[in-house]
Order: sequence, then structure tokens, then C-alpha cells
Amino acid sequence: MSVLSVPGHRSHDARRHANEPSLEVTLDHFAETLDFLEANDLRHYRIPDGFVPYGTHPDLPRFHGQVERCAEALAQVGERVRAGGIRLGNHPGQYTVLNSEREDVRDKAIADLEQAAALFDAMGLGPEAVVVLHVGGAAGGLEAAGDRFVAGAELLSEAARARLVVEHDDRVWGLSDVLPVAERAGLRVVFDNLHHFCLDREGIPEREAVALAAATWPADHVPKVHVSSARGHVEERGAKLPPKLPPTSAHADLIEPMGLLAFLRDSLHPIGRDIDVMVEAKAKDLAVLRLRDQLAAHGVPWVDGAAVVG
Repeated sequence: MSVLSVPGHRSHDARRHANEPSLEVTLDHFAETLDFLEANDLRHYRIPDGFVPYGTHPDLPRFHGQVERCAEALAQVGERVRAGGIRLGNHPGQYTVLNSEREDVRDKAIADLEQAAALFDAMGLGPEAVVVLHVGGAAGGLEAAGDRFVAGAELLSEAARARLVVEHDDRVWGLSDVLPVAERAGLRVVFDNLHHFCLDREGIPEREAVALAAATWPADHVPKVHVSSARGHVEERGAKLPPKLPPTSAHADLIEPMGLLAFLRDSLHPIGRDIDVMVEAKAKDLAVLRLRDQLAAHGVPWVDGAAVVG
């Protein structure tokens, strides 16, 4: 994603297709991203959806095959990523729906996931480089929708399935719904603290919920967790309308440090293993850097790109 600390930073080549964007230009931007990550001892980064511009667009075949054409450059980038101990991930957006009832939408999702896996494979990255996906919709009920997801996952190559992990959401698929679907599909589960607060049909305590998700990751893999704080800004709408409250699921600009510290100590630390924590905040890297200082002030030092919770 864009680095807000660096004015004018671009995370990828986001030009329109008429201007012939390319993965080569994206990799030039990505070199600047890696400069920032290394300079600030940050080791976890989510690449944006458009990293490979129009790479799977069904109507723009001239953009297909960019990962293969850039194999040598990607291998060099991967060497730098591995040397810096940086873990990469990707989180396709709302249009990548593996359990869609529409075959064309499902097939496009498969193409997206295959490309993301091929990108990480071309970089030579290990199992820590994952592609995070929501189960999708619930047309026909959760059972039928879950069956479609499992069937869609079975259409993926072994390489793509190895990168795929599934995340519960804030509206349809709670953690208790996702866990059995992920087990059937043989996939790992990412825990999201705000999503669990918004949708928890079974009333699973947070500490137990995190442990259940972490248990889906093999012992030699580092589980992934998403953390965010609910937006607290109230929108003023003039004298004739009452202020508008934000939805509970909306991400705040920053992470509320007291709640996050409690989450780290009470829910993550008892698991007893390293965990990658992806901060989801509107202020992006600024939120991470602010949070790092706040945690350090409360006895949580930053060592080799990680918060050390004792």
C-alpha cells in the first residue's frame, strides 16, 4: 500500500490501461517501498491489488503474462525481500469472489489468486507470503455458499492453494462459520479483531478465538492476525440533521493503543509463538510508527522488526 510518510510515494503503476502501465514500473516503485521498510525496520507489507496492472483483465490480454516476462527482475526483488526478513502478503478486494454463483466471476477470482501465487513464487518467497481472501457471499445459505467456496478452492493449482488463507468478515461469515469451511478446504485462517467484534454468533471470547485461528497454521508457519480500531469520528450534517455515527466496522485512522496492548498481552502472548500482526488503519505506516512508539513507552520494545511482548 502507499507509504504516507513519503510524499508522492506510489505503491504500484496505477495508470489507466491506455497509458500502458506495467509490472516493470511497479517494481521501480516497489524498490522505494523497500527502501522505506528497511530504513524504518518494518518487516510486514501488504502489496496492493494492482501490483500487476490489469494482469488478469479478461478483456485486455496484452497485459497477461507479465509475471512470467518479469521473472528475472522478480527473482532479484525476492532476494532483497528475503535478505531483509520482510514478509509480504496480498488481500484481493471485494470483486475476487471464489464462491460466486456466476462462473465468470469465479473464474476471474481463480485467475487473480493464481497470479498472486505466481508473483510470490517468482520472488522465491516462503509460506509466510500469503493471499488473504474472504469466503464471499451467502447466496443460497451459508451451507451452499461454503460448498461453492470449497469447490472453487479445489479448482486452484496446488501452488495457489498453498498461498491461500481465509479470513472471517464483519457481516456474513463469522469465525465460527469460517473455521469448518477452511478445514474442509485445507486452508489456514486469519483472525481479525474488529471483524470478530462485529460478528460473533457463538460468543467466542477473543482469547479463545485467536487461539482457534492460530491452530489452523502448521507449527513451522507464522500465523497472521489483522488488528484495527473502530472509527470514532462523528460526522456533523448541519443544523437540520443529527450527527451521523460511523459504522462499527469502519477502520479508524490510528490504532487505539490501550486496547491493542491488552490484545497483545491477553490474547496473542498466551499462544506462545511468533505472530505477524497486520495493522489495518487509514493512516497506514503513520499509524504503525505511532503505535510502535506508544508500545515502547509501555514496556514493549521493538527488536528486529517485531514488538516483543513479555
